Amino acid sequence: MELNLSADELLSTTRAARKRLDLERGVPLDLIRECISLAIQAPTGTNSQGWHWMVVTDPEKRRALGKLYRRGWQEYTARPEFVGNTVTGDTAFDAQMQRVVSSGEYLAEKMGEVPVLLVPCVEGRADNVPTVRSASHWGSLLPAVWSFCLAARSRGLGTSWTTLHLMYEVEAANILGIPYERISQGALVPVAYTKGTEFKPARRSNLEQIVHFDTW
Repeated sequence: MELNLSADELLSTTRAARKRLDLERGVPLDLIRECISLAIQAPTGTNSQGWHWMVVTDPEKRRALGKLYRRGWQEYTARPEFVGNTVTGDTAFDAQMQRVVSSGEYLAEKMGEVPVLLVPCVEGRADNVPTVRSASHWGSLLPAVWSFCLAARSRGLGTSWTTLHLMYEVEAANILGIPYERISQGALVPVAYTKGTEFKPARRSNLEQIVHFDTW
């Protein structure tokens, strides 16, 4: 079922879905393929198309990835600079961040139960390389991943772009049989139908604070 969303609505309401992911409802793999077929229309450097899409539905592998993600979340939240420890004094922003932390904790506990986990990958590695190479490397994958998220949203599916499992990328590669030496994982994206399809635009920074014309 496609939602009747305008382009602006799609772009402004594709949120990180965590607590609203329906863990009990299966997702047809044909629908995942449909979203990927749209995703790979995204631009890619020199038309390299070096992306690969690991779709994980096996219960044991999902649980194993969920454990890696939970370990990453625990390590991340133990750091002094963890965003959940920050109070800015902006009441609305601080409340929003606490909701994000709460939903993040929920996803860390439930990641392995999400019906589909997507691990988008790209050929090659960009470890300890100059910025220009790193930007080119990831720029050939990440636009397609966001296109997948948009395509999923338009079909009533929720996603959340996560990266904490990459603290243990080698372990994830071993779980999934990914050749780590020549394939980079870019994210771990849970995919499920959402509980309800209405999402609102998020509170974001004032444009005057972040947009620069001609000079900083």
